[in-house]
Amino acid sequence: MALFAKSKNRRSPTEVFHSTHYLRHTARRLEHLATLGLDLFDRRVFEPGAGIGDHTQFYLDRGCSVHASEPRQENLAHMRERFAGEPRVTLEAIDLEHPPAQAPAGFDIVHCYGLLYHLSDPTEAIRYLAGTAGELLLVELCVSFGDDERLNPVSEVQGHASQAFSGTGCRPTRAWVEARLRQHMPHVYYPVTQPSHPEFPVDWDAPPPTAGQNNKMGLSRAVFVASRRPLESGKLLEERPRRQGRA
Repeated sequence: MALFAKSKNRRSPTEVFHSTHYLRHTARRLEHLATLGLDLFDRRVFEPGAGIGDHTQFYLDRGCSVHASEPRQENLAHMRERFAGEPRVTLEAIDLEHPPAQAPAGFDIVHCYGLLYHLSDPTEAIRYLAGTAGELLLVELCVSFGDDERLNPVSEVQGHASQAFSGTGCRPTRAWVEARLRQHMPHVYYPVTQPSHPEFPVDWDAPPPTAGQNNKMGLSRAVFVASRRPLESGKLLEERPRRQGRA
């Protein structure tokens, strides 16, 4: 089990999610999502692992209602204050390390960005989230290079606002994620492009990134679009790509 870098001082949720690095990362992910040609307007959205709501606003600006969940009370408290008086946002404490047995119905889209790799084994979480997704399950997470199905557990900083609530996460291969999604969603796609950020590789045959100035942790991320119906789009691929472009 790899050991994730630890920080000495516990920072507030705002200090974490509104750091220069995180704001840039959020912007690149959401601008990429907006290029995929998906119907994201006037939808009912479930957003697990919502942090402090920076992705929530993306959907509100598109006329959606959002049910957001978080296991950390400090993140929920920030969201309650942030979205006070906004009737389209509802909040719930859910720890997807141990998801509820029954998945709630009534959502068109599940937006699961930056969560699954903070779970020790996302298998049950994917089952639960797919059960809530009436149309689309959108997933973004850190992954490992390789074509085999591997989970690759790692230790994370349990007290950090953006890391594993349990203290154990994972860095699965794309093949592992795809296989689990296909167990519950009939159609799984990869975008032709990746977000314009160094944590999103575009050449999967190249050596994996190492920690450095542009990618401090040496992370590799991927985006998946799982759907209940076939999606005919030149922006999505059914086969796992070896190379992708930039959004």
